[in-house]
Amino acid sequence: MPHANEPTFDAAAFGEQHITKGIGRLTKHVFEDGKGSYITTDKGVKLLDMTSGIGVCNLGHCHPKVSEAAAKQCMKITHAQVNIGFSAAQIALLRELIPILPHPSLDTVFLWNSGAEAVEAAVKLARAATKKQNIIVMQGSYHGRTCATAAMTRSKTIYGEGHGPLMPGIFATAFPFYAQFGLPADTPIDKLVEMSLFQLKLTLSQQTAPSDTAAIILEPVLGEGGYVPAPPAFLHGLRKICDEHGILLICDEVQSGFGRTGTMFAVEDSGVKPDVLIFAKGIANGFPLSGIASTNEIMSRQKPGTMGGTYAGNAVACAAAKAVIEVFREEKVLDNVAARSKQLFGFLNNLKNSGSKAGNLIQDVRGRGLMVGVQFQDADIIAQSQNEAARKKGGAGQIAPKVVQECVKRDMLLLSTSVFDVLRFIPPLTISEAEMQEACRIFGESLEAVAKEL
Repeated sequence: MPHANEPTFDAAAFGEQHITKGIGRLTKHVFEDGKGSYITTDKGVKLLDMTSGIGVCNLGHCHPKVSEAAAKQCMKITHAQVNIGFSAAQIALLRELIPILPHPSLDTVFLWNSGAEAVEAAVKLARAATKKQNIIVMQGSYHGRTCATAAMTRSKTIYGEGHGPLMPGIFATAFPFYAQFGLPADTPIDKLVEMSLFQLKLTLSQQTAPSDTAAIILEPVLGEGGYVPAPPAFLHGLRKICDEHGILLICDEVQSGFGRTGTMFAVEDSGVKPDVLIFAKGIANGFPLSGIASTNEIMSRQKPGTMGGTYAGNAVACAAAKAVIEVFREEKVLDNVAARSKQLFGFLNNLKNSGSKAGNLIQDVRGRGLMVGVQFQDADIIAQSQNEAARKKGGAGQIAPKVVQECVKRDMLLLSTSVFDVLRFIPPLTISEAEMQEACRIFGESLEAVAKEL
């Protein structure tokens, strides 16, 4: 077998042969270096990254302060196992984290490794705290790909297809998103909220009784389901129903958290208090870390020994996460999110309203902060991986995968998402005005190239 440093060695070909075929991959690039908003491949190709590793590197790749904090922690202790004793790095993080959580009642935390694990931790907590078993999820939701979280994921069938039986006790209800109802993009928000809350009441009357329902879980901004913000009125409606029936309200902020939507957590904008908050991705800027936060009273309903994990709340990841919070404060990252969000929305809406052939392909521009979705007029629905759709010649009938490929040709990484025809912008929250201008230029050229072919 050739060594990786041999001139003739093809790292991508080696990866294709020896890494599971179950991964849908956008490109065959081999990423070797990352700085800020750019990634460089082993072939020297420099790519503008509008994915942030799917909302993970919120402070850009290898932020100096975060990397330095992790490196220093590596020289102190790398594995301070939580079932054996307290971790100094974890305690230091929690002192910074708890004050920025979206409600003062969220004062008790469990840290794990991945988003899916944190979702499973929230389900365990909800079932233990309520002594009820069923979980209601949103149509279009994404919560993970494990056997438990794939059962809760309703954005695409691909994530659970052929892997049943998945975890039982999961029921889906409507999310206030016009495309899910087959309605026009200009359908009034209050109408969509009214319809969705009615469907939830039907779910509780026809599918899972309140006395059997432990929790309702949702993403405050639907992620994989199409980058659709939950209207505040919908969140308040959910809170009211949960309070009436003794059901816990769980907010999955794995993708929408840590500044992505312009506030530290998306649910803050509504003023609604979640009973359980789930976070991951952006918390440690690339180091594996996730967690749940709830009240001390709810968290105390679990017996000691029910929660834990070998790498839970890893010390190096905790040190990185503490540095992340400090960078948000010191570098006024949320101010940049507001400015770059205005820049991106301005460009996309101007393009949509331009009357050009490319602009006329856009049906809807939506999102919050730097979590921005663009939905096209195309009516095709696909349930496969958006990465595989993007790699197919000509896409899968949708416009978004074609635009993605045109962006890749122009050295920019962008992702499509959902069964609908949607692109998602997830740039680093530290992206500069000039970098955003370049991203807009590449996107505009890519959409025009696709429009010419149609």
